[in-house]
Amino acid sequence: MESQRCKGMRDLLRKDMACFRHIEDAFRTCCTRWGYQEVRTPTLEYLHLFTATGTLTPSKLNKTYSFLDWDGWSGERVVLRPDGTIPVARLYINNLSEYEIAKLFYVTNIFAFEETGRENRERWQCGAEFLGGVGLTADVEIISLAKEVVCKLGLNNIRLQLSHAGLMKALIKELNLSHGEEAKITDRVLDGDWQALMEAKTTKPELNRLLSPLLNLKGKSSDFLQNIKALCQQVSSDLKSSMEDFINITTLLDSLSCNYEIDIMAIRGFEYYTGVCFQLLADGKKIGGGGRYDNLIPLMGGGNVPACGFALYVDPIMGLLPLENKKRNACGILIRAEEPALEVAKTCFTLAQSLRETGHTVEVSFSEQKPDNYRWVISISRTEPDQFTIIDCKQQRQWNVASVAEILDILAK
Repeated sequence: MESQRCKGMRDLLRKDMACFRHIEDAFRTCCTRWGYQEVRTPTLEYLHLFTATGTLTPSKLNKTYSFLDWDGWSGERVVLRPDGTIPVARLYINNLSEYEIAKLFYVTNIFAFEETGRENRERWQCGAEFLGGVGLTADVEIISLAKEVVCKLGLNNIRLQLSHAGLMKALIKELNLSHGEEAKITDRVLDGDWQALMEAKTTKPELNRLLSPLLNLKGKSSDFLQNIKALCQQVSSDLKSSMEDFINITTLLDSLSCNYEIDIMAIRGFEYYTGVCFQLLADGKKIGGGGRYDNLIPLMGGGNVPACGFALYVDPIMGLLPLENKKRNACGILIRAEEPALEVAKTCFTLAQSLRETGHTVEVSFSEQKPDNYRWVISISRTEPDQFTIIDCKQQRQWNVASVAEILDILAK
């Protein structure tokens, strides 16, 4: 029988995992320094968590892996998590709700069915959530943390695009449409069809004057939003407050010298976002995104807890990392002997243990293994197992020594 990988799944080979760990380490380091703590959620969650919050609309249910968790006649439908944020929100409600603020991060896989199988159905994310984070300072913290991680990874041509889900939702409400028409326009906008707003008929001249400049806005400072604000004199308080919130966030980002682009139509799929939302691109590819979602935890029965967060997409980032970050660092030690004679093997393993106890990465080989990707090679002869030849592959130097202490002294220097 032929052994085949499941369609749409991916094997991560040695070089892939070195690249994956590099991303993971940079993300963990940044999050920890910002005061975030790591959590991990189960792969399976109840389906209703995602449908009740609006994340899985009827049109998206066929993109999930769901099945009945059979338990007599009381089984409930479960799903391979299609999202990283909602499981963390559920974790918070179940375990941490007594805390006013919880700053959490995670590295996890999510699953999305893709018909052809040519794209990954299992996708990896690094995400951070600021639960209890109120107002513009929390929004700016999340944006700044996300941008710090991608900058630390050394990615090229990074672009930060900002939009505001609250502003868009208030704008749709302002059209005064029937419930059915409003739902249709909202679905089209969520799918990226912003022309639906331009096509909507309204009897408000001031709203007609606002639509085109707002949807076509492309700006790089809060001044651009200030200009649009002047057109918001005869609109609802929700639209005004959303505009003011967006202006305040961009003003703070300006003061921090954070480069960004305002593009209202850049964001799609903002079902549970309520405020500012953003996406990060590198070399034109989307590598992450996030925003404010104040209604999510209340919808899940967890009380009135504001929140914001982001996720970075590991798979596209792996393909964009600079070449030097994909290579294995040549810093380990290879202890090499031509044959595993008993006394030689004992010496090799004893030496390796001594070196590992001092913090070195050591591999033992009883073959003619080439010293590729090793900084140091220590050779042991079968005829003289208490004699060591040390080679510095980087500086092309060689020493002959007779003790572990001498080896450690050379390594230290």
